[in-house]
Parts: sequence; C-alpha cells; structure tokens
Amino acid sequence: MTVDYIIVGLGLAGIAFAEELKKHDKTFIVFEDQSQSSSLVAGGMYNPVILKRFTPVWNAKEQLEVALPFYASLENDFKKSYDQAIPIYRTFKSIEEQNNWFIACDKPALEAYMHPEIVEIETDKIVAPYKSGRLSNTGRIKVRDLVSDYRDNLDKEGLLVDETFVHQLIITWENFLEYKDIKAGKVVFCEGNGLIKNPFFNKLPLFGTKGELLTIHAPELKMDCIIKSAIFIMPLGDDLYKVGATFDRFDKTNEPTEEGRMELETKLKSVLTCAYSIVDHEAGIRPTTGDRRPLLGVHKDNDRIAVLNGMGMRGVMIAPLMAKKLYQFLEEGVELDKEISITRFKQKN
Repeated sequence: MTVDYIIVGLGLAGIAFAEELKKHDKTFIVFEDQSQSSSLVAGGMYNPVILKRFTPVWNAKEQLEVALPFYASLENDFKKSYDQAIPIYRTFKSIEEQNNWFIACDKPALEAYMHPEIVEIETDKIVAPYKSGRLSNTGRIKVRDLVSDYRDNLDKEGLLVDETFVHQLIITWENFLEYKDIKAGKVVFCEGNGLIKNPFFNKLPLFGTKGELLTIHAPELKMDCIIKSAIFIMPLGDDLYKVGATFDRFDKTNEPTEEGRMELETKLKSVLTCAYSIVDHEAGIRPTTGDRRPLLGVHKDNDRIAVLNGMGMRGVMIAPLMAKKLYQFLEEGVELDKEISITRFKQKN
C-alpha cells in the first residue's frame, strides 16, 4: 500500500488531521489501538472563557472560527448531531466575584459570551447563594459519538489498522517512509499521552494530567444548562449528567480511582441538593504541556516524521485549528507560530 500519510492515533487531533487530508485529496491510513482515552472521556465543552479568573482562553476566537464549521461539516457527512449549543452558568462565591464578572464583561474578547447581569440558576437544586453569571455561544461536542462514528467509517473504507504502532519499524528512504508493507510520504503522531513512549518525540515536555469524571442519574435536577461551580455539571439527556473533573499530575493510568470518586462526590454534594446515583466513573490522561500550548512540528533529523499533540483540556476547540496549521506547514511551507512549534524547546530526540 502507498499513501501520502500515516496517522497514528484517532482522538480529536487525529480526526482533525484526517479531515485536512481529505479536504486536499491526500491519501492516508490510520493506526489506532485505543490505548489512549482522553478524547473519549472528555466532557467535550467548548467555552472561550477561563471561568476561574474570567479571562479569555488563548486564541479562542480563531479556534472557534475553525472548530464550529469543522463539527458542522462532520454532522453533515454522518447525518448526526454532535454539536449541542448550551449555556453555561458560573456560580459566584462572593460579592467580589460578582464585581469581577462585571469588569470582565466589558472586555472586547469576552463581551460576546458573558452577559452583564447577575442571574438565578434555572433550578433550585444547585447551591448558589450569590447567584451566577450566564455565558452564551457555548456548548458541548458529543466526542464519544463522533470518535466512534469516525472510527467505524474509516474501518468500512479500509483505512483503519487496529493495532499498536511500533515506532522502531519505520524505515526512512530518500523519498518516502516505509512501515511494514506501507509506503508513505510522512507520518503524523497524534497519540495523546502515548507520546511519552514515542522514541522520536518523548523528550518533549508533555506531562499529562489525569482527569476522572462521573456520570450521574438525577431525575429531580431537570437542568438543561451547564453549571460551573466547585465542579462542572453537564446535562446529557434522560436525567443523566456528566460531573467533573479531577486533576492529578502523578497518576498516569487510565483507571478510575476510589480517591477520585470521593473527591468528585464531596464537591458534588456541596453543590447539589437532590438525590442522585452514579452510573459511570471514567478516567483519562489529558495531553498537557508545561506552557499549556500545543506541540506541532517535525523531528529535527527527519522532516517526514511529524507530531500533532498537546491539546490539553480544550481539544474540542483547539484540535481543528492545529491540524490546519500543521497541514499548511507540512504541505505549503507556512511557518508555525513559535508558541505552538516544538522548536521552542531544545530538541533532544
């Protein structure tokens, strides 16, 4: 088999790069062993405001300008709905937070999302003595459904290899790469936290933070907005809600823990006043970097070997734009911005 690209990994980054290749009539094959689960367990929220400090998310406007049409295109392709527009209510802990909200609402980068008023949450089952602020033009991508549908479609087209990619088997020739019986122009690694085992890029500062989430059944809650308080509570339909998330820099396993469940339940009980039952408990490793910027570029000794990683907590927003930028770099010679290029680090690989 001869293709233009091998893609390794089929989370949001891998899907976004595959879509760039399709758009430009490039051929590819994807290797995916489902060893990394961060995209599958992610809440899928898109929100351009950092709700801890009421500040703009880095490059959010450009990210959303690419991301929202990207998901709309996939909805059209699969005749499915993945993008659920839904407001977010940020509960306040004090009068000072209320004042900070009003100040932030006047910032040009935030005024399209933050409403300059203090409002009651639409349910009396949430503890919010200082009320809340409302954000619009926000929402949730049904990431698990999207990844599953995309994977099934690639499988039907014969473009998916369900096995672990063995990096050491890559052979570089003058005009192509060879991997087993595949000849390819380039390989792009979209492995998430699996990058730490990649001999070409494992010296890059990808630290990874573990996140655990609960899915609860709360029939009395009756809420169709996202609540951000001590934790986030996100409606899924049928009285189910996603609750998260924890942040653990040390545990690098994908297994949910009793400690994580207890932390989430403690926070949930401080916010929620109605009964609930836990129906699922998930965990995954977010591919985070020290400077909270993505990792894009090619290996210092081999420009046929590329990386697309480090999407962190906001992969839903950032992955489509970063895939576009990497494609432009690899195929059109457009230089990567320094803040996303791996050349900002001294490459030791």
